[in-house]
Amino acid sequence: MRIISFNANGIRSASSKGFFDWLGQQDADVVCLQETKSQEHQLADACFRPDGHHCFYRDATTKKGYSGVAIYARREPDEVRTVLGRPDFDDEGRYIEARFGNLSVVSFYIPSGSSGELRQGYKFQIMEWLKPVLDEWLASGREYVLCGDWNIVRCRKDIRNWTSNQKNSGCLPPERAWLNGMIGPDEGSDGTPPRPGGWVDAYRALHPQGEDYTWWSNRGAARANNVGWRIDYQFVTPGLGSRLRGCSIYREQRFSDHAPFTVDYEGSLP
Repeated sequence: MRIISFNANGIRSASSKGFFDWLGQQDADVVCLQETKSQEHQLADACFRPDGHHCFYRDATTKKGYSGVAIYARREPDEVRTVLGRPDFDDEGRYIEARFGNLSVVSFYIPSGSSGELRQGYKFQIMEWLKPVLDEWLASGREYVLCGDWNIVRCRKDIRNWTSNQKNSGCLPPERAWLNGMIGPDEGSDGTPPRPGGWVDAYRALHPQGEDYTWWSNRGAARANNVGWRIDYQFVTPGLGSRLRGCSIYREQRFSDHAPFTVDYEGSLP
């Protein structure tokens, strides 16, 4: 089973840069997209319905051309959900879930706080609200893959400029403590006590000492100099953690300021 997560920063822009040509060669079972920045009626071109995939979009309804998530699935899901029960979050197009038997694959786009105090405060509100939801999923007996752009690094290995970013959104100690406190023991914590039986960070489980990034600022030559952040994840339930077989971050072509993150799991979709 192969699952790809990618923040497109505009799906039409990513398409013009060759994303769908690349995707057609990946043999993905499920693709999770974030920041589609489109309304579905604007995606009439066949490229936005890749051959062999069932395609589902959750657009932002509060602000056109903003946020938005999508899932492409080779096998038709048993159910697709787009509402978590908090209207301001749901209406920004930040959650979509496809269910296949006992497996749920989620595409998440967690808010950024980089635009200022107002949005950082909103980000903290979403974190507080989301934690019991994630705890419930973890305890549910279902297997989950939580894909997406979480806008938070976990530790020093996940960001090139650790020290200078301690007061910047995405690297704030309370953000890291929130995220790391939900994840089981691995080599990716910032010192926050792990949660026994918690979520598994697929990349960190496969690369305990890895220092790879998934996002680079458009300012300066951040990407050329690999001054990046790892903020795009696949967090999985422990049962799926034992099925991890490999992962990769595709940097050769630049479709977005993010890079696609691919994880391979033993077995197939249910």
